[in-house]
Amino acid sequence: MSVEVVIKDGAQTTGEGPHWEDSTRTLLYVDILNGGVIRWNAVTGQKEDKHFDEPVSLVVPCRKGGYIIGLGRKLAHFDWDSGKVTTLHEVPPKGSNDRFNDGKCDPRGRLWAGTMGHETVPANPEREKGVLFCLGLDGQLVSCVDKIDISNGLAWTEDNRTMYYIDSLPRKVYGFDYDIETGNISNQRTVVDFGEGTLGRLGYPDGMAIDTEGKIWVACYSVGKVVRFDPQTGKELRTIEFPALRTTSCCFGGKNLDELYVTCGREGASEEELEKYPLSGSVFKVTGLGVKGYPATIYEG
Repeated sequence: MSVEVVIKDGAQTTGEGPHWEDSTRTLLYVDILNGGVIRWNAVTGQKEDKHFDEPVSLVVPCRKGGYIIGLGRKLAHFDWDSGKVTTLHEVPPKGSNDRFNDGKCDPRGRLWAGTMGHETVPANPEREKGVLFCLGLDGQLVSCVDKIDISNGLAWTEDNRTMYYIDSLPRKVYGFDYDIETGNISNQRTVVDFGEGTLGRLGYPDGMAIDTEGKIWVACYSVGKVVRFDPQTGKELRTIEFPALRTTSCCFGGKNLDELYVTCGREGASEEELEKYPLSGSVFKVTGLGVKGYPATIYEG
């Protein structure tokens, strides 16, 4: 196994939401507080970016063209070539300056995305201001879970019967029974509990990916790790360490979907931290894991 930098200084604030576009072998991700949407072609090495005046929290391609982005409290359609932004929904405020955070599509192409309260410093938002929403194929936005602290990683099992979901401050990965036909969730339970006394070792669970063996890979913010867990037992299986503490999310990519791309941030880091971890904000690639992921789903609405 090896860890390498593929995009040095890829984010000026917090890199997040990596999405591997299999058809073009392109990695999409966002630079949240810098309002950046970035796409990097793994074949040519070309990096392009677009910037907005609000925080950008997620980017997902649409079947009909363009992208869905999280833009402050809005979900919007963005056309890369023309630069046109069309607001689809704006959710009502619950705190002083809440915003969308992570988002991902289920296997049918519905977009799940959640909000979080305003942060004065990373990992310290206004509490319980977040809501998990589902953007259906009909374009309707439905509220599904409330009183969230920091809405984060999402993943679905191969049989489509379970959805995994992270709320970072309780430091838990939840499981829900999932109805793929309707998008309804039920029977919330904890599948991985980071537990008391592990903050210094495991940090805060952030973004997440799932492999074809049904195991989840969780980016552990503030400790520079991605940890593979068994959601059936809650046990840690494997740990990958990175030369940057603020690891935020991960996704499988590459020609064979056997490479793990990992984003991280530099927002909130002290001068001492940046001196010790000069690659903070970069995008990393892990190879030689011996496992694969699934192709990322796009918005089908």
